[in-house]
Amino acid sequence: MRKPVMAGNWKMYKTPAETTAFFEKFRPLTEKSEHCEIVICPPFTNLAAAVDAAKGSRIHVGAQNVAWAKEGAFTGEISAGMLHAVGVTHTIVGHSERRQYFGETDATVLKRTQAALEAGLTPIVCVGERLEERESGNTEKVLVSQCMGGIAGLSEAQFAKIVIAYEPVWAIGTGKTATPEIAADAHRVIRNEVRTRFGKEAAEAVRILYGGSVKPDNVKTLMAQTEIDGSLVGGASLDAVSFASIVNF
Repeated sequence: MRKPVMAGNWKMYKTPAETTAFFEKFRPLTEKSEHCEIVICPPFTNLAAAVDAAKGSRIHVGAQNVAWAKEGAFTGEISAGMLHAVGVTHTIVGHSERRQYFGETDATVLKRTQAALEAGLTPIVCVGERLEERESGNTEKVLVSQCMGGIAGLSEAQFAKIVIAYEPVWAIGTGKTATPEIAADAHRVIRNEVRTRFGKEAAEAVRILYGGSVKPDNVKTLMAQTEIDGSLVGGASLDAVSFASIVNF
């Protein structure tokens, strides 16, 4: 059985003080939640506060991005080693907003994923199609392309350590959610691609999360799909009660 991962992506919200307050409310609500792994990904400026607030719990802290270089003249970037040193265990890689606004490509996704793995972090690697790509019938083509470009360059040993997140771009922050069936179909495409590249065992073991307007009122139907191994939650992860109810689906 694949253990679900329930991850919260806070994007550009909250201060360190607000992060501490969130954990004070969130921890008691999830202290008995052993059925899944919990990951919270705050902005870089809040990581130290989050790690401190999560001590003694089963909650993991992740970053929202990671540099592909170990160090150097890369103004504004944060390396995997720096994240590891702060106590971070996970990092999101290739989120659609990074692709849309900051020039992320499949090639840079691969480089960031490899850098994260080298430093001992667990990358949550994102793939997903835009609305026009879905409406033109190219969802499968896009997913295969992103998997091939951003994941297929990993070795089998590296691949075994990653998590994949399917996030249909048209469902992020729009209030639209892929139906459980649409999401499961996309997950099957990704898993089949993994089977082709890394074999049956890898395909059966890899956890594929769904991200795209996940909320307390739709998480149960999404998680009822056997292909869906957890959620990458945006806005609903900013509220402790809301995210706890998602974690405790």
